[in-house]
Amino acid sequence: MAHHPLQRLTSPSRSLSLLLHVLGVASFSYNFHFLTTWETPFSVAYGWHFQFLTIIGLTSSLVAFALGILADLTSVPAFFQAKNAVAVLATPLEVVISILYWGIRFIDASLLMPDDFSLDLLSDVGFHLAPAVFLTLDLILFSPPWTIPAYGTMTLSTVLAFAYWYWVELCFSHNGWYPYPLFELLSTVQRVFLFTFSAGLVTVSSAGLKWVYAQVNGYEKAKKEAHKPLKKVE
Repeated sequence: MAHHPLQRLTSPSRSLSLLLHVLGVASFSYNFHFLTTWETPFSVAYGWHFQFLTIIGLTSSLVAFALGILADLTSVPAFFQAKNAVAVLATPLEVVISILYWGIRFIDASLLMPDDFSLDLLSDVGFHLAPAVFLTLDLILFSPPWTIPAYGTMTLSTVLAFAYWYWVELCFSHNGWYPYPLFELLSTVQRVFLFTFSAGLVTVSSAGLKWVYAQVNGYEKAKKEAHKPLKKVE
């Protein structure tokens, strides 16, 4: 199948594109395997580890890269387009997760995880940095430019943010505690602000990724693509 002229490297392909997607799936799968061996109250709680936004983001990353592998092996356009559709939200979400996690962890790690829980460095990086790196590389090197407008990203991220809030409150109603200690410290109004702010961060992250893509792959041409919302690869 033909690829977009702004796309840096050939994808789908059974070479570098397949290698990146296989490495990503291996990393994400290892993280899920780790969760099955990590004994914490979350292992038996309502919602399991899916109470964490990190794990929801990891799931979307795994889905995107699994679709990428299918596209690489079969060259079926539908798989490639599906991978890119998932990545449109998964990539900026993972970037925001990484920024928020490491930023808050630097300030006060107890806001993210109780003191009696701890992750080794390899697992910590695997959950909170590797997905953002893999997805960003896939965007810049192996994907056509995103043409979804900012208001589309904001709408999707806002729906996701408040759906996640509903999910967190549902889990709280069953478990009696929140996944992140930070949530315990916030009032309802403050949580509304937090989730709205997070949706805004995902939108800003998406715009930033588009800018990086344009700088690497051709600024003027990428800027023109922004005026063709949801255009498919020819």
